Amino acid sequence: MRKIFDPRLLAGALAIIAVFSFSSWGVQKSASVPDGTYETLKLYTDVLGIVQESYAEDIDSKDVIYNSIKGMVKGLDPHSSFMTPEEYKEMQVDTRGSFGGLGIEIGMRDNALTVVAPIEDTPAFTAGILAGDRIVKIGDKHTKDLSLQDAIGLMRGPKGTPVTIHIMREGFDEPKPFTIVRAIIKVKSVKYRMLEGGIGYVKVNQFQERTSEDLDKALKDLSSKTNGGLAGLVLDLRNNPGGLLQEAVSVSNEFLDSGLIVYTKGRAPGQNMSFNADKARSQPDYPMVVLVNNGSASASEIVAGALQDHKRAVVMGVATFGKGSVQTIIPLSDGSAVRLTTSKYYTPSGRSIQAKGIEPDIVVGEAPKGHIKEADLEGHLAPEGPAVEEKGEKPEIEKIKAAPAEPSKPGEEPEDMQLKEAVEYLKKQMQQKATAKAS
Repeated sequence: MRKIFDPRLLAGALAIIAVFSFSSWGVQKSASVPDGTYETLKLYTDVLGIVQESYAEDIDSKDVIYNSIKGMVKGLDPHSSFMTPEEYKEMQVDTRGSFGGLGIEIGMRDNALTVVAPIEDTPAFTAGILAGDRIVKIGDKHTKDLSLQDAIGLMRGPKGTPVTIHIMREGFDEPKPFTIVRAIIKVKSVKYRMLEGGIGYVKVNQFQERTSEDLDKALKDLSSKTNGGLAGLVLDLRNNPGGLLQEAVSVSNEFLDSGLIVYTKGRAPGQNMSFNADKARSQPDYPMVVLVNNGSASASEIVAGALQDHKRAVVMGVATFGKGSVQTIIPLSDGSAVRLTTSKYYTPSGRSIQAKGIEPDIVVGEAPKGHIKEADLEGHLAPEGPAVEEKGEKPEIEKIKAAPAEPSKPGEEPEDMQLKEAVEYLKKQMQQKATAKAS
């Protein structure tokens, strides 16, 4: 399968990131500078000089400058940040799906470090860390005013080493310590199995370097286990925090043979880009359901939005996270980098999902209490109104709400009502297709 992507684009969890060289970004001396900028910069250098000369203790000028840049970029929005050389290398490791740590996605809510979601089959997941947990302390450091990057740095570490995080959650009278042993977090991108009636189930946990290849193999293996190929498919993107943009495009391309998949719009030259299906679709037009929830973010929302707009799949679950902004990584001369929000992305019909998310066609269940979304993050970009430009019709499918799940017996896993509803929907579609063929 041929991949479709601009090789400059990649993304970490909850982010779509484009990588450019410093020179290609085009920081030009001739660029217009707003009035008063140079005077303000003089003020900055004056303060730096005062700190260097008069502070009570000796300081490292680089640390002071790094911290000031961090503060400047952090104040823009939740996804812009400055990364030291060490942090930049750590970010690059993330996209490969293997790193030493606990296995949680985190964000800021009400100025508190909050768990977005624990990653399945990781130390944090096993220890009982839940979405919505507030992390008030990591080791001996309180998290108040701690940046996301600094928090990640404290929780990452060599395999086998313990770290204690103090958690506050609804029902706790005071923060509770969780001592967790770090492990090599290898996020398995694609998991799959056969369901009843020739229906395949594929869960994409994160969009990594080989996700589309792994998906292709999974679909071929599932098809080989049925007579005449799959009768239907459930694509599960729940709690998928995002990842590589090109992989989201390639995954969408598995099911689409033409048309727009996603496009971006920004202020700077080169930020307006579009990605289209290239007729390399590998899958037939069997009925398809995409499962989402409010932990589905970024690249997950690109796939769900594209398949929904093209009426290729029914989106089921609850509204997604709502991260519709694009971050650009700009490497700097000393090995550090700036991650800057430079544009927003849009579904084929022109919908911006920033701080709104993808609304499912069929609502099943409710978002768990305390689960944060883009709109809850401090300083998030404001949501847009109607579509910026219409490129097609949004599917009009009646929204329903499934009945709540029956309480599970002690020792049993709670029933997955969203998956159950997806299978029931596909069965009906398969029956209608068979009836129409017979007539």
